[in-house]
Order: sequence, then structure tokens, then C-alpha cells
Amino acid sequence: MNFSVSTLHLDGVAQLYEHRLWLAFLFLLLYVFVMLSDSLVVYIVCSQRRLHQPMYVFVVAVLVNSAVGSTSIYPKLLWDLVQGCRVVQVSRLACLCQAFLTGSLGSSSFMLLSAMAFDRYLSICRPMRYAALMSPYTVTALLLVCWMLPACRVAGAMFLSSRLPICYTQVTRIYCDTYTFISMSCGGASTRISNMYGLMSATITIFLPVTFVLFSYGRILVICLKRSRTFSTKALNTCLPHILVFMNFSLTASTELLHRLVPKMGHILTSLKSPSFSKMIFLWPHAFSKT
Repeated sequence: MNFSVSTLHLDGVAQLYEHRLWLAFLFLLLYVFVMLSDSLVVYIVCSQRRLHQPMYVFVVAVLVNSAVGSTSIYPKLLWDLVQGCRVVQVSRLACLCQAFLTGSLGSSSFMLLSAMAFDRYLSICRPMRYAALMSPYTVTALLLVCWMLPACRVAGAMFLSSRLPICYTQVTRIYCDTYTFISMSCGGASTRISNMYGLMSATITIFLPVTFVLFSYGRILVICLKRSRTFSTKALNTCLPHILVFMNFSLTASTELLHRLVPKMGHILTSLKSPSFSKMIFLWPHAFSKT
């Protein structure tokens, strides 16, 4: 049992070693695509006045999360692949910081998706009160909640993780997350407390937003079934890109939670797929149709 371990070892890159140069090239393309597509969408939203609406404010917020999250993972991963590292050494503090970024940004994106669902719900189901309910003050408050609540949740998890006794200094990961420290810990009461906290906080910042999104789109579907075909088609077209992005985030989160059941190589590659897929959907022209 060791509370003072300062260096951790991540051997997930070893699973990619045989094809590391091809994968480095692929990940470089993905990272460049993520950053350029994020910048393009943000530019489009900022430059077109008709897109200065709550829906697209939340889109920009999700893209900011994506850019920051990708930057916290891809550059270091690319360097490790090019250098041919089989086992990556990382300081415990750096690992905690990366775990905080990936965890808080991932949870924040889920909450932002629920805010987008709330916006679509008000726009379609409460059109007469939409402007009053989704005011600039409301949008600002939702943004703060979507960013601050996950940050506080993950900060608590990082505090508990930093106090776990470390029995193993090596784990099969390519980047640090909250599970990294739990998998390296010695078990016992501290680990159980950390697991319970993680489960409870994940329920608040992930499963509750998921439930709210399902409720919102269930209500939207009911409204669409009662209206004309033209109205229903227009409403569903504005919602479909968001639904696909939501499903992509949900699938990725489920893979992360059930990663013990996924082969190591598959888990490693799956954990990197979400940003690029989400950007392609956000760039879909229907995402910028008028509502």
C-alpha cells in the first residue's frame, strides 16, 4: 500500500504498438478534423445572425468541450505512438488533471445535450412562451449549470481518488480517467466510498439528463403525431441531428462504463471515436435549418 506514488504507468499504447504509425496518422487526421470542424461550425454560428439562438449557443458549448477534451488526449497520444512507447509514464498530478478534464467535459456534454433537448421541447411544444422562457438569462444560467455541476462532481471524485492507497502502478489505459485510480487502488473502504460517490454523481450528471432527453423527445413525438405532416417533418428534421449526437454520446458512455466486457483494443479505439462522429453530424445541413 502506497499513498506517495508519484509516477503511474499506462500500457494501453502497447495494444496499438504493431500498427502505431498507421494509427498515429489516423489519429492525427481525426484530431485535425475535430479542430477544423469545431472552428468551422463556431465561425458559421457566430457569423450568421439567424443562428444566434439558444440551440446553437449550446452547439458551440458542446464543440468547445470537444476541442478542449480532444486537445487533452490526442497530442500526447500522437507523441507516444510516434516515439514507440509501450508503457507511458505520467505523473500522478498530470493524471489527475487529465482525468478531471475528460470526466468533467464528458459529463458537461451530456448536460448540454439535455439543455438542447429542453430548447427543442419549448420551441415545439410551447412556441408561444418560447421567447420568454428561453431568455438570454436562462441560457446563461443553463450554461453555467452544465459546466459547473460536472466540474464540481468530478473534482469531488478526483479528491477521493487522490487519497486512495495505490497497490498497482500500471494499468491498461491510453489516458487517465477516474477509473484509472480505482483500478490501481488496493481496494477496501476508501475504494468502495469512491465507487459509491462515482455512481451517485454519475446518476445526477448523466442518467438524469438522459431521462430528461427521452422525456422531451417523447413529448415532441406526441405533438408531431397530432399536427400536420409539414409541421412534423420540419420539427423532426431540426431534432434528428441532436438525437443522433445524443445516441453517439450514450453509446460511448455505455462502452466506458462496461469497458471490462470490451476487448482492450476495441475499448481503446472506441474511446477515441466520439468527437469525430459528433462533428460530422453537427455539420449536417439540417442542423442549421430554420425553426
